Amino acid sequence: MQTVFRNPLAGPYVLGISAGASLGVAIMMMGMTAGYVMGATGSWMIVLAAFLGASTVLFLIFAVSLHIRDVMTILILGIMFGSITLSLISILQYFSNENVLKSFTVWTMGSLNGVTPEQLKVLAPCVLWGLVVSLLTVKALNAMLLGENYARSLGVNIIASRLFIFSSTGILAGSVTAFCGPIAFVGIAVPHICRMLFRTADQRILLAGSVLTGAIVMLVSDLISLLPGNGVVLPINSVTTFIGIPVIIWIIVRNHRMASLM
Repeated sequence: MQTVFRNPLAGPYVLGISAGASLGVAIMMMGMTAGYVMGATGSWMIVLAAFLGASTVLFLIFAVSLHIRDVMTILILGIMFGSITLSLISILQYFSNENVLKSFTVWTMGSLNGVTPEQLKVLAPCVLWGLVVSLLTVKALNAMLLGENYARSLGVNIIASRLFIFSSTGILAGSVTAFCGPIAFVGIAVPHICRMLFRTADQRILLAGSVLTGAIVMLVSDLISLLPGNGVVLPINSVTTFIGIPVIIWIIVRNHRMASLM
């Protein structure tokens, strides 16, 4: 997303993709409570609902990007789409019963502890498929680093490439959000951490590095969330926020300094 929109603050959480996935899960948990069942069938239904929700927001952003070239405007519209989905979730919460509302509220805090072995059988192939699709877009992403016109001169089909990139984002963000909740700031911060570590813009290195670094950051965040002990587990979102926000502040300050020097 950061490469496609050429914006360091682009990511699933900021663009409203995670909010779209949350809306899909909210409809499953609160709007269709009678049909909400756990197990293999229920897990696939949750992933499908999250994927459809994330894909809807992605499709809106994609449609806008065909007519509006200003990346900052697209980013702002993504935030607006996310706000609309959150308002729809609030309406569902208002009309849901107490038990379902409590379950959904706990889910929104984010956690790795709730993923059961049965759910992992669904989550793992979804993530693997999303990563495979991402790997197929590496060449196009490297070409896009120098702008879409340059990418076209190399024979890259921009619209087809965006569809592949958006579909992989929808699969990854939707499936992970479905079972772990909408976890904030990891998607924005980790690619920048990788750029600092590997000092390269090559998407082949950054993609692999982001996968490994993202996994490490999430595991460290999960361990920190368990530190209080006595059976108390902090919401993982509270931990990832403390990790991600300083990175984002550093990016904004650095870009401001670079702009001042130019």
